[in-house]
Amino acid sequence: MIEKFLVSFFLSLLVWRSVDETSPFYIPTGWLEPSYYFEGNPMTRDKFELGRSLFYDPILSRDSTISCASCHIQFSGFTHVDHPQAHGIDGLIGTRNSPVLINLAWLDQFNWDGGVANLNGHSINPITHPKEMDNSMENVLKKLNNSSFYKRRFQEVWGDTVIYTPYLLKSIAAFTVSLVSANSKYDRVKQGKEQFTEQEAKGYNLFQQFCNSCHTEPLFTSGTLKRNGLSYDTEIKDSGHKMISGRKKDSLLFKVPTLRNIEFSYPYMHDGRLKKIKEVVQHYSAIPTSKNKVSKELKVIKKPFSNEEQKDLIAFLKSLTDKSFLYNKDFMFPKNER
Repeated sequence: MIEKFLVSFFLSLLVWRSVDETSPFYIPTGWLEPSYYFEGNPMTRDKFELGRSLFYDPILSRDSTISCASCHIQFSGFTHVDHPQAHGIDGLIGTRNSPVLINLAWLDQFNWDGGVANLNGHSINPITHPKEMDNSMENVLKKLNNSSFYKRRFQEVWGDTVIYTPYLLKSIAAFTVSLVSANSKYDRVKQGKEQFTEQEAKGYNLFQQFCNSCHTEPLFTSGTLKRNGLSYDTEIKDSGHKMISGRKKDSLLFKVPTLRNIEFSYPYMHDGRLKKIKEVVQHYSAIPTSKNKVSKELKVIKKPFSNEEQKDLIAFLKSLTDKSFLYNKDFMFPKNER
């Protein structure tokens, strides 16, 4: 136990040597050390602010109409809310619901299919995807290098008069890695500052019995890929991780999303097919465990949940809402920039 504590303590020292005191990033009390390699991209306030500018700027798209924030809206946990699948350039509709951007520093794989293993490289996907920003890195860099605003900002952060791909990607990552959500009612209960209602407590008990193996506290995701019983959509034709690996056994494997701020991150599932939390709870309450398209963790779920149990579980899930995160001014559109 002492050795484990010492390892954790020294790892935290390594992290904080790479995060200056003005950066919004922090490690919540009692959480494990993040997996993000901060020494490879030290956090500073200036780099965070540069990343925030880029996140909200449509200059990254081919025709300067789509920004990262177009599909990742802060008040919904940095996803979208008004349609099942993401909308991109020229009004094109993608095949997936935009994933939330919450507590990314503790994750090892990204996107619904787990196809990205490094947060620093994550932005390449939406920038170059033909149904998202439809741009090339060459064209993005050309536009940025022709901008006196960004030339100045990048030189201040990176000390170089030329903007290169690593500077761009790491700057955006400095913003997204800082999106830490850890101030919900659940967190305050764990800190002894509040108490669950009777209904929330009952829901938490159900959650610990049947949901925690995949939606593991305190992140409320295991960060792994699971088969959750959703049927294959013959129109969208999304087979999940199989599209990355090419292996039949990986069909319909999708990354377990965090449940933090789930009250505001609808619609749900990789393709946004479910609109309400109640539908999600009912889905997991009625999964046929005999089917191969269900991961082993789901075969132990008590079925079906009664109406009262569903209400209890939903009450607990709403305790994961962190309004200080959803309305954090540090994460909003930067004002008075140019």
